[in-house]
Amino acid sequence: MNDLAQGREVGLGLPDLVGRDLRVLFCGINPGQRSGELGLHFARAGNRFWKLLHAGGFTDHVLAPSEQSILPALGIGITNLVDRVTVAASELDRAELRAGGHRLEKKARDLRPHIVAVLGLGAYRTAFGRPAAEIGEQKERLAASRVWLLPNPSGLQARYQMPEMTALYQTLHGAAGTPDQG
Repeated sequence: MNDLAQGREVGLGLPDLVGRDLRVLFCGINPGQRSGELGLHFARAGNRFWKLLHAGGFTDHVLAPSEQSILPALGIGITNLVDRVTVAASELDRAELRAGGHRLEKKARDLRPHIVAVLGLGAYRTAFGRPAAEIGEQKERLAASRVWLLPNPSGLQARYQMPEMTALYQTLHGAAGTPDQG
């Protein structure tokens, strides 16, 4: 389905996939071109997000991006730091990322997820003014939410490979609990 059929204009981003009291609110950097075209989060074929959700224990199978609507019922949400669709996240400027950090903090206050997991080290460091931040759980919180920093799952991100990223998602899953545990 194209943008016009979905009632969206090109470049305006994707609606958040959220609910209140989520176990984990995953926060991408911004929608890529393919996601913008399809209106689906993490839609580029090489993106590892859906594989990592499954490998980490969040889903019982590897979801297709078109199945994303089931996530809130599993206690999982998706948002982005910046709404603007770009070919590459490197097109975003410092001011956009900083503004995105403020919006994410407001979303955390309003939605009250147990954990906010930001997917992108450089984007997090810029958005929150924390140049020394490292992968894993952060000392800081967003409102009352714990904060985790994970590598960008884009297939273009070669520094972190699937085994290492799977372990990070499994650790996050353990910290988030199951839907029954909240």
